[in-house]
Amino acid sequence: MDARRLRAFAPLRRRDYRLLIAAVALSLFASGMWTVVMVFQVLALADSPTALSAVAACFSGGLIAFALVGGVAADRLSKRAILVTVQGASLVAVAAVAVLGTAGALALWHMAIASAVLGAGVAFFFPAYSAYLPSVLPAEELLAANGLEGALRPTLQQALGPAVAGMVVGAFVPATGAVVVAVGLAASMVLLLFVRPLPASMSGSSTSAPTGHSNVFADLREGFAFTVRTPWLLWTLLFACLMVLVVMGPIEVLLPFLVRDNFANGERAFGLLLTAFGAGGAIGSLAVSAGRLPRRYLTAMVLCWGLGSVPFAVLGYTSSFWVMATALFVVGLTDGAGMVIWGTLLQRRVPGELLGRVSSLDFFVSLALMPVSVALAGPLATVVPVPVIFVVVGTVPLVLALVALTVGRMPADEIAHPLDVVERVDTRP
Repeated sequence: MDARRLRAFAPLRRRDYRLLIAAVALSLFASGMWTVVMVFQVLALADSPTALSAVAACFSGGLIAFALVGGVAADRLSKRAILVTVQGASLVAVAAVAVLGTAGALALWHMAIASAVLGAGVAFFFPAYSAYLPSVLPAEELLAANGLEGALRPTLQQALGPAVAGMVVGAFVPATGAVVVAVGLAASMVLLLFVRPLPASMSGSSTSAPTGHSNVFADLREGFAFTVRTPWLLWTLLFACLMVLVVMGPIEVLLPFLVRDNFANGERAFGLLLTAFGAGGAIGSLAVSAGRLPRRYLTAMVLCWGLGSVPFAVLGYTSSFWVMATALFVVGLTDGAGMVIWGTLLQRRVPGELLGRVSSLDFFVSLALMPVSVALAGPLATVVPVPVIFVVVGTVPLVLALVALTVGRMPADEIAHPLDVVERVDTRP
């Protein structure tokens, strides 16, 4: 096995990481399944777009409401305990849906509560996971670990999970799909229970938790203060927030109509285009994880997102499926590569006692303007031609990237704080 491949899979040599990433994989698969199960279960209860929108909003509401609190919890409490508790709570919620659905006693408000619990669970799970990873792996293996997680996310959450859910729900009833989701969550929780607890000094206990503070708001202020006084972090988050505002609405709202108008079988074409995007993300994540962290890691990361958005500009001017698929594959490739660098950068340059809060702040910023972008996209398309909107989507992120690099003084910062250490492959379990 060559050195690059050995480096990409080096974290799998460690028992606790194998258990952890397997648990994450099952959680991603269950989340992907739930997306489809939730839709068809709601439609079976009330064939109404309003009902579906309300239940979906409960998931988003739970996620946004606890996004910042989840980071505080990750810095104060045992991260392993948070992961186990989240999976346990999610298991109870989904199992209740399965039991009530099988018994014919399920109501919309049950689905709303289950969705809110699952959304809140995500808000606690991934900040805790991100902050936990540096305690399980040495610094030189974090890039590879983030690459593996980045490859699993589109594969399991966006492709395999929904595909299996569609087959199960199509062959049986939505409650059967909920049973499969519950089994996946239960297996994930069991794997997490077998991860060895960290020593008290590393586990997020009182020795590493925020000190001198008695409330959540003080802890949040500390996380915000660190972000504001750290230019590379502040300007990356501002760039990401504005990029979400520019990109997400047109992709979520306008791209489906564009595909429907260009292709006879629009639904199938749209699904395949999303698959191309997901495949690009998986390949980009693995490609970066197989190498070393770039010397110019901030520049590489920001330009991955800025330059990588340029292919969006062609979507409104082509009726070729393969041109669209190629454009979205490239966007996914560069997005996945940038996300792996970003996750590794947080884990290596943010102090461990702040990592949970900064990770949750990143999570929150990524979501904050998404509803605004989605709400604006439709009305905007009535006054601005859709092809022009996609040109803006393709070019504005590059401008934002250059502004962030310049104002955030990122080239000088990455030279002053090199992370391209000589990497070692540790064979210890």
